[in-house]
Amino acid sequence: MKNFKFTIKGHVYEVEIQSFENNLAEIEVNGTPYEVEIHQEVKESKTPVLVRKDFKPPKDAHKIKKQEEGMSQIKAPLPGTVLQVLVKTGDEVKKGDRLLVYEAMKMENNIMAEKSGKVKTLKVNPGDNVLEGDVLIEIE
Repeated sequence: MKNFKFTIKGHVYEVEIQSFENNLAEIEVNGTPYEVEIHQEVKESKTPVLVRKDFKPPKDAHKIKKQEEGMSQIKAPLPGTVLQVLVKTGDEVKKGDRLLVYEAMKMENNIMAEKSGKVKTLKVNPGDNVLEGDVLIEIE
């Protein structure tokens, strides 16, 4: 590894450090191997060790809960602009019917009915700008 020359009381010593770990060094002095203990404070890392708890998902987390009965809200999937509303208040719709045309990220998207029912309220008009998660239509 590293070679040094030391002069102690007029005598010259050739020292080769072979390994150095924590406070122990294996050295060779004029061809004779030695293990030397270094008397110094071992510095510990100041970086904290982060310990995280194991995450356990709820037992029914993989199941999608369907909202078949009662009020259903159709929400905007992305920020965008309503181009065309294809239904009006009081219309009967079936699951999968087109409700409105919506522009998001320079693409036209069809918003479909998630369940069959009657259109209770329209929350938007053509030309309205909406944010992600805004309620567009309520179906009961």
